[in-house]
Amino acid sequence: MIEWHKGRVDWFKKKTGISNYGIAWISFIKGLIMGLIIYHFFII
Repeated sequence: MIEWHKGRVDWFKKKTGISNYGIAWISFIKGLIMGLIIYHFFII
């Protein structure tokens, strides 16, 4: 499964031209948004 995921990430990077640094920022922002959604619907 890990190798499949690495392959999907490499495919996305080649298709979009995004660097590893860009992928890290996308992941951070996605996690932040998901955390805010969970907080909004389950905590408040």
